[in-house]
Amino acid sequence: MWAFIKKEFFHIFRDYRTMVILFGMPVVQVLLFGFAITNDINNAHIAILDHSKDVVTREITRKILSSHYFLLDRYLKSNNEIKPAFKKGAIKEVVIFESDFAKKLETENMARIQLILDATEPNTANILNAYTTGIVNSYMLTQLQQESAIPLNIGIETTMLYNPELKSVYMFVPGVITVLLMLVSAMMTSISITREKELGTMEAILVSPLRPSHIIIGKVAPYVLLSFINLLSILLLAFFVFGMPVKGSLVLLLAESLLFIIMALAMGILISTVSHSQQQAMLLSMFGLMLPTILLSGFIFPVENMPLVLQYLSDIMPSKWFIIIIKNIMLKGVGFSYFWKETLIIFLMTLFFIGMSIKKFKIRLE
Repeated sequence: MWAFIKKEFFHIFRDYRTMVILFGMPVVQVLLFGFAITNDINNAHIAILDHSKDVVTREITRKILSSHYFLLDRYLKSNNEIKPAFKKGAIKEVVIFESDFAKKLETENMARIQLILDATEPNTANILNAYTTGIVNSYMLTQLQQESAIPLNIGIETTMLYNPELKSVYMFVPGVITVLLMLVSAMMTSISITREKELGTMEAILVSPLRPSHIIIGKVAPYVLLSFINLLSILLLAFFVFGMPVKGSLVLLLAESLLFIIMALAMGILISTVSHSQQQAMLLSMFGLMLPTILLSGFIFPVENMPLVLQYLSDIMPSKWFIIIIKNIMLKGVGFSYFWKETLIIFLMTLFFIGMSIKKFKIRLE
């Protein structure tokens, strides 16, 4: 029995891929969960539209920006610049001070601030609204505590763009579409080549006149159609069951989704070429893609709140860029000019995964 146990240990330690999954995956998961799962907001990009430009508005602006919650992206000059700023994607909130702010506080004892927030992420919008309101209320309390200070009354009006009812489904549907397309597409192709090896049919493929590029493309092509059908069913359910709008071009949405599907399938083929068994391919595609896709894509937790290392790591996650694209099309209704960089990144990733799959494809059986 002892000899058999030693044999089993040697057999396990000989397979370094299994060892990496066995010992490396728990460490990676703990670090990801520990640092990525947070609802705190830090350095959210905001814009200021100050119609008054007086001492009080400058003091409130300075108090807002002195906190670590907000980072000034730009000063706006007119109301016409608000929506274009949101469509570019960096701005999470715009703070608007009305004209004659200090004068109205002095004469009418009442002035107004308007907060406009990007509600494509309802949780983030609610938290930013609460932070800003709290800072303004703190400023009013400080003034009241000063001797001979006139009581202030600053009214705050909040407007939620793109999701005025703050429906959580507006946040979850784009993320679910991304996760499903990534996992299902990658998993379907990740076992395709390893299945041929285990069934013994790879010999017949290798002795055929097909080149590695032909085999890779032939493996991907059928799954493109199947994944596209999956996409259509998800979109129909999202629209008719959950009322998810598509404010932008449906053709553009389908084209971007098709590109993402091809990228995910190419990634699955790469996993399949470096795996020795279907079980190994499934483990790599499940644990190597599922958790990073959910945690580092900005699907649930904002990427900008994570440590800098994880922010850089999220940049190599294709799902992060696709979620930006799909939210821009479905919720903001913007055109290709607003997310051409994200599209280019996914396209380059597609070429990389296809090229690596062809390079790693072994023309001889081991």
